[in-house]
Amino acid sequence: MFLSEYAGYRKGKVVRMSNFEKKFGKYAIRNLSLVLIMCYALGYIIYLLMPGLLLYMSLNPYAILHGQIWRLVTWIVIPPGMSNPFLTLLMLYFYYSLGTTLENRWGTYRYNVYLFSGMVFTVIGSFLMLGYCYLNGGVSAGLMEYVSLNYFSTYYVNMSIFLAFAATFPEVQVYMMFLIPIKVKVLGIIYGILLLSDFIRGDVYSRFAMAASLCNFVMFMLTSKSHIHMSPKQVKRRQEFKREVKRNTGSTKHKCAICGRTENDGDDLEFRYCSKCQGNYEYCKDHLFTHQHVKY
Repeated sequence: MFLSEYAGYRKGKVVRMSNFEKKFGKYAIRNLSLVLIMCYALGYIIYLLMPGLLLYMSLNPYAILHGQIWRLVTWIVIPPGMSNPFLTLLMLYFYYSLGTTLENRWGTYRYNVYLFSGMVFTVIGSFLMLGYCYLNGGVSAGLMEYVSLNYFSTYYVNMSIFLAFAATFPEVQVYMMFLIPIKVKVLGIIYGILLLSDFIRGDVYSRFAMAASLCNFVMFMLTSKSHIHMSPKQVKRRQEFKREVKRNTGSTKHKCAICGRTENDGDDLEFRYCSKCQGNYEYCKDHLFTHQHVKY
């Protein structure tokens, strides 16, 4: 599958940020999808050279409670599939493309929150599953190792990236088998039906893993409103419309991003760009040194 259209529209407009984003947005990791792919590459190298080491890197809550706390992080390195290297690399490239597009559309901070929340929910789900096992027959080290390797991985976290892309860009086309064009929303519906079927027919371990890993997508759908349903063509048409309006109305050259004043509002007004803001944001002299810097 490959994207036939690319969408990204965030820069060039003032973004309303939450207080949390203003405080912690500067710590967001750029190109997070690439970082994740690099972690998988490290996991493949470990698998080829020291496959037994992966047994000590999985998300095993039983082992974590017995002192192996590094597993809280190292499970991210384990690739979601290793049976067919070529197909796995192809799918990773596909998810990298989706993730990069989402980051461009949402911004680095929001994409970081989405991806990391999926990982955090997966960790929480693994411990909830451990508690369930304690209450229903006990727990063994062997059982927990099997469950951690086969259920609690980044597989469903990667799937949540696809679901978020399908919800954000439903009209985008991808090519299955490099030949068959199909809209992402169709694939999203099909995948949603398969997930529901697997959840119903699966065992308790798979249900915990699926529910936990996809909590970030559920939160995304509940907190995002109609603005997510914007295709690349719609974004392009909106940009072209704005340019046409400017051309026909004789728009001004300068405009303050805070108060909206232009050079037509006073001959003594001066405007400057802020070097600390990410993006092309212009401010009048009254707000140049008093505004809060925009960080993605």
